[in-house]
Amino acid sequence: MTTMIPAPPASAARLAPTFDAARLNQELAAVTGHEWARQRTHYAAGRIGPDTPVDWRVLPLRSPGGDPHRTDPGGPGPDDYAPTHWLEQMPYLAGILETIPAPLNAVRLLALGLGAASKPHCDPKYTLQRGMVRLHIPIVTHPDAVLILDGTEHRWQPGEFWYGDFSREHQVRNTGPVRRIHTVIDALFTRELAALFPDQWQEGLIHAGVLFNRRPVPSRHQPSLPLPPLLNLPAGFTDFGQDTPPTGPVTTARLTERGSGLVLAADERSFALTAVADGEYRFAGWSEQRTLQLGHDHVVLHVRHGRTLTSQQIPLPTTSA
Repeated sequence: MTTMIPAPPASAARLAPTFDAARLNQELAAVTGHEWARQRTHYAAGRIGPDTPVDWRVLPLRSPGGDPHRTDPGGPGPDDYAPTHWLEQMPYLAGILETIPAPLNAVRLLALGLGAASKPHCDPKYTLQRGMVRLHIPIVTHPDAVLILDGTEHRWQPGEFWYGDFSREHQVRNTGPVRRIHTVIDALFTRELAALFPDQWQEGLIHAGVLFNRRPVPSRHQPSLPLPPLLNLPAGFTDFGQDTPPTGPVTTARLTERGSGLVLAADERSFALTAVADGEYRFAGWSEQRTLQLGHDHVVLHVRHGRTLTSQQIPLPTTSA
């Protein structure tokens, strides 16, 4: 007899908290005195694309390095995410973000203009199997502003808190008389965040192929190990579009300390690393889908997809006296 594993019932779920829509709307006045820049795309190779032709404007509240001009969602790169100065002008929303029980990457206000519509598309990195989710808190909307997600029309209301599986095909369209403005939050999926999902999701989230990230451990609790100057890594380890264990030729990478964190330089790119636990680090801007764990004479590469973990131990290069 085949055992059926329950799965989340739909492509979207309303989460437990509800926020004060009026206060969120009032705070917009502090950040709408200028025209927001158009959204840009961040590519896996670290490139940032041109402005979108759609009237889809962005105010970044958290971005790589706290850059107030980064309208793209970002990804693995040299800087971890930090608040921009715009978030300081929205204290109520800032307080909401602090209550979300998960590490946050990009947080942006996205404004869809009158008559604007995106093309149907998928954002493959936001999957529960990769441990990354996109959350929405609507602030301004209208019945004629619609999200079509996996074939279903959604009209989320101000102050509500929503999860959507945006790895599935989706499109936004606004034929209403006002700009549709949502807070869009990119987060790492944790067990604590899963507890905010509806009851009917809980069993499915536990048993389905979901990658649960751990909450960050303060750097002072990290073990003190000598930092190896060089690492030999498979080139595919920094290919974030792959869910399989890394293959390909070996490339030499270098680790350096920066502040309380580490930076990995490999394949002509550099990546900030964020401590997880026990000498294990994930890439800033990414989940625990790929982590690197330092030992005294080796490094362990971990690759996760859902509940599947593959580990590869690589000795550190020997250095001559």
